[in-house]
Amino acid sequence: MDDKIEQVRSAALDAIAAAESLEGLQQVRIQYLGKKGSIQELMSFMKSLSKEEKPAFGQKVNLCKQEVGEAIEARQKELQKVELAARLEKEKIDITLPADRFELGTEHPLIMIQQELEDLFLGMGYKVAEGPELEQDYYNFELANIPKDHPARDMQDTFYVDPNTLLRTHTTAMQMRELEKAKGQTPIKLICPGKVYRRDDDDATHSHQFMQCEGLVVGEKVTLADLKGTLEFMANRMFGEGRKIRFRPSYFPFTEPSVEVDVSCPFCNGKGCSVCKGSGWIEILGAGMVHPHVLEMNGFDSEKCSGFAFGVGLERVAMLKYGIDDIRNFYTNDLRFLKTFDRFD
Repeated sequence: MDDKIEQVRSAALDAIAAAESLEGLQQVRIQYLGKKGSIQELMSFMKSLSKEEKPAFGQKVNLCKQEVGEAIEARQKELQKVELAARLEKEKIDITLPADRFELGTEHPLIMIQQELEDLFLGMGYKVAEGPELEQDYYNFELANIPKDHPARDMQDTFYVDPNTLLRTHTTAMQMRELEKAKGQTPIKLICPGKVYRRDDDDATHSHQFMQCEGLVVGEKVTLADLKGTLEFMANRMFGEGRKIRFRPSYFPFTEPSVEVDVSCPFCNGKGCSVCKGSGWIEILGAGMVHPHVLEMNGFDSEKCSGFAFGVGLERVAMLKYGIDDIRNFYTNDLRFLKTFDRFD
């Protein structure tokens, strides 16, 4: 019996030493230490032994089992080190190789202008209002003092979805929604930046889709002088200190009186150049005092409160500020054009 135990022990130790992987070592463990393994089979010889022989035989089998188990654990640690070394070698990174270059995007120039205007007016106590681009005729035209038979509708060739739904032609629609929400309560100070849409032929200065930022102030004793001071402050922040503005009479259905606003040319400082066509002035926006009828339709007492409104095209400001000569550059997604704005970060 001792020879049988030694034979199994020797074979097990040889198999353990020959195992070249953890998977192979596991098979050796099952072969010799499993429930049906070779060492467990040795116990079957117990039934042929006398009572005196059984304790000694059982002790020898257990010693064999213990020795084989310890040998397996020792070999397992060796194989784990070998496999870890192989894995590290396989996954080794050569830090001398050049790194991958990741292309980073830049902010779009129109978004830069929008954020600049938002920061400017938030600092003056305004809030930024939002609204749907798919708008109702009621907010886009009716509440803005442009009824269905009004000739001013011809000034804004509109994308209609159905007779009462359209793509908004101006962000004035957002102003009307905010006036309605206020329910006659003042003061109101807000700007409304966003996309607008008109049926227009695209060329260097026109686009069927463009961006506006309109402002609205309603309260007691709001005057045209307040409007001028606000716009002059905006012009100096957007185009550089020393800018002056001037008002020229104009017409908009939702303001009375209405004005076109010019800023002294930032390129020649008002002396006259090719950009301002020698006049020293550049038109930048439209504005005026909120029409009393607009206030009344939205639940305000036009005898007690007044307001002013203005609207500026973001493309117009960006083209002047960054020297861009074609509005289509904003919408063609040309990376060569967009990358030039890295320097404005």
